[in-house]
Amino acid sequence: MNTQINASSNGPQRVVITGAGNISPLGESWDEVREQYLSLKSSIRYMHEWDQYPDLRTRLGAPIEDFSLPSHYRAKQKRSMGRVAQMAVLATERALEQAGLLNDPLVTSGDMGVSYGSATGSSAAGMEFFKLLAGQSIEDVTTTTYIRMMSHTAAVNIGVYFGTQGRMYTTSSACTAGSQGVGYAYEAIRAGQQVAMIAGGAEELCVTQAAVFDTIFAASLKNDAPETAPSPFDQNRDGLVLGEGATTLILESYEHAKSRGATILAEVIGYGTNTDGGHIVRPRQATMQRVMELAMKDSGVSTDEIGYVSAHATATEHGDIFESHATFDVVGKKPINSLKSYTGHGLGACGAFELWSAINMMDEGWFAPTLNLNNVDERCADLDYITKEPREINTDVFMTNNFAFGGINTSLIVRSARTV
Repeated sequence: MNTQINASSNGPQRVVITGAGNISPLGESWDEVREQYLSLKSSIRYMHEWDQYPDLRTRLGAPIEDFSLPSHYRAKQKRSMGRVAQMAVLATERALEQAGLLNDPLVTSGDMGVSYGSATGSSAAGMEFFKLLAGQSIEDVTTTTYIRMMSHTAAVNIGVYFGTQGRMYTTSSACTAGSQGVGYAYEAIRAGQQVAMIAGGAEELCVTQAAVFDTIFAASLKNDAPETAPSPFDQNRDGLVLGEGATTLILESYEHAKSRGATILAEVIGYGTNTDGGHIVRPRQATMQRVMELAMKDSGVSTDEIGYVSAHATATEHGDIFESHATFDVVGKKPINSLKSYTGHGLGACGAFELWSAINMMDEGWFAPTLNLNNVDERCADLDYITKEPREINTDVFMTNNFAFGGINTSLIVRSARTV
């Protein structure tokens, strides 16, 4: 039976999430991550490893300590994987396991694809090529150097390790890589082009990324007080902090999930993406607003139904201000937070991680406060900022937004499994 043809012949498909796997600075399981949220514990620390770079001003990051693949990953399988790909593949294994699809024939049938993002590949592999350029020596370059370095290394290693033969979307779009990964997966299933998709994003922490934001004066310099950074929306914010991780979500058509008796975690009901067409790093409020409007239109829900907004909110001046006003103009004064205050900015990983966190919090009827938000910048919009302590909120629909360098914008609308 050709499930692709059957799916597309029945019109637009509903799209649900049936599995999730996560590796983050806050922990791996939801129990671990929940404890950190409820305890208001940040994963930001002083990066002593970066003291060897005296010209780098920021020393803050949110690393995952002591990460390694389990012993069942053989050396030959790991050869093409740098750190970012290893995290992505392990998160995917756990997501497939939760969905009940690990080693299922669907994975290799061509009816399951991959839609996965990261801003960059592994910098360590890049150094092997840099020696060629700087020292005219090819001695460090191996057959897997480029595979580990390339920006789509996470996506293709997932495909190779699990043997997927369906569509492959490699969303190397910086801060929207993870959310675009989910969004394009949703569109592929809704259109009947795939029955299921492996979706999400990953990133490994590297000093080169910190240097990017340091040079444009967008990185936090609160080196003596790591627990106070970042501080999204706060009048005393001074920039972002970088993190790392990988979060994978398994998306599939509602009918397929229902037919196999899968547990549904949530339903994706709306997605919007667009570009600013303007400045390479400075965001535009108008296109931020437009992308949320696109997602709202796609979802078919009213603004009254949106009970919570997960903000991108990196603790940069223009980003926080423009995003807050764009959000207010679309959905009004809604409860909002920034989970980057706990994990730092995971770049390609953040969109999928924030979506997964919001799904779990919605299920339990509470949402975490933004850390370090003590005095809202008066230039930000009059939103219902969640501060100080977790807040009980009962809602069945939320919005999550991400914005990236190059003016790439995304917005996702998700509905609770309670209503599916």
